[in-house]
Formats: sequence, C-alpha cells, structure tokens
Amino acid sequence: MAAKTGKKATFKPGPSKRRMRGFEPASGLLKDRIRNVGEARGFAVSRLLTHWAEVVGPEIAAQTRPVKIGYAKGGFGATLTVLTLGASGPMMQMQIPKMRDKVNACYGYNAISRIVLTQTAPTGFADGQAEFLTPPKVAQAPSPEIQAQAQKTAEQIGDPGLKAALEMLAQNVLTKSAKRAEQKKG
Repeated sequence: MAAKTGKKATFKPGPSKRRMRGFEPASGLLKDRIRNVGEARGFAVSRLLTHWAEVVGPEIAAQTRPVKIGYAKGGFGATLTVLTLGASGPMMQMQIPKMRDKVNACYGYNAISRIVLTQTAPTGFADGQAEFLTPPKVAQAPSPEIQAQAQKTAEQIGDPGLKAALEMLAQNVLTKSAKRAEQKKG
C-alpha cells in the first residue's frame, strides 16, 4: 500500500478560450465590438443604436439617426445628439418630447434630459449615412421539383401544422443545398 502524504492534488485549469460547441450566433461574436464602439460614442445601451426604429417608431427613425450621447459631470441628465435632414428639422423639433420619453423608456430611467437635433445634408456625412436596419428578406418560391420533394418528405405526417412546418423546413434545406451546388459549379 502506498503511504499517504496528506497533500491533495489540485488541478487549476487556466483561462479557457474555447468556444461553444456547434454554431455560435453572429450576434454573440459581434456583441463586444458593438458595445465598445457604442460606449466610445457615449451609448451605454447599444440597443438604442441597433434598434432605433423600435425605440422611437418607424416615422421618426426614417428621418433621424442617433449620433452621440454626452454626459454631464454628475452623470445624470445626458444630452442625445440626433441627426436629421434639413427639411425634416422643424417637424422633428416638435417630436423631441416624444423622442425623449421613448429613449428614456429604453434606458429604464430618465437618462436623457436633452435632445439636440443636428440638421445635415442627405449625403456627405459618414455619421448621417449609418444604417442599422436589416435589409428585407425577399422570399423566392422554390422550384416545383423542390416543392414535390418536400411534400414527399412530409407525406407520412398526420398533424397538418407539423406537416406544413416540416415541408417548409425541407424546402429551405433543399433550396440551400441547391444554391450551394450552383455556387460550386460556377
């Protein structure tokens, strides 16, 4: 028998840089970069930048872009600078109280006390051209062969909702596979 020395063997793993297993969402890969850029411009909550249309509404968002948040020395009562087109300036000036309420609702407290509108030309300024909107997806009807193959895949399913979902999944997979095969050819 081996004699016990009284010391326990300890294992201290080093910092792991291993990623999750499988696919990782793109938002997770870019989250730190977006936060760093946003914080450099004063945006502690990057949601204000990335979801501007949801925060202030599509009518206001179509004519404005958030540019910068400046904080006072006390930390409260920040000033939000928003770009707008020159022609929209007077209309957006009337919307400032509504905008401030919606932005503060995003933060969860009265973080913004002032909103300053900066009128700009439609082109020529990099900050004015920043787009955070996702392009609309254009749905293309799959070919009749793919539709037939997808229906054949789901024909054994009795539940109509599950059958429709499985057919749609099969169409998506088959369409993607067909696009990949075309890309390899050309």
